[in-house]
Amino acid sequence: MVIIAIMSYPLQSANEMAKRFLAQPALPAYIAMKGPYMDVELGEGVKAISVYECDESKYFDAQDALATRYAKYNGVPGCSYSIHRWAEAKDALKAVGMA
Repeated sequence: MVIIAIMSYPLQSANEMAKRFLAQPALPAYIAMKGPYMDVELGEGVKAISVYECDESKYFDAQDALATRYAKYNGVPGCSYSIHRWAEAKDALKAVGMA
């Protein structure tokens, strides 16, 4: 199972975001992280995408761990993020009765 988090913030907040990122504790062993992958666009700011993988049986634990992790960015000016569960096509088809 995959959870994708997308974050954005203005360049003026980059130092504060870096401090908070470096202060994050390690993720639980049941969550594998890829990224964050960053893109910087002048006038737009920074966009970051992180991909988290975990076993389906640990989804709710992972959801709680990631909510706690991302809450540490609350209060940084201009920061926004979203965290969503993404299904593989075969699982999405099952969910709508097509497999």
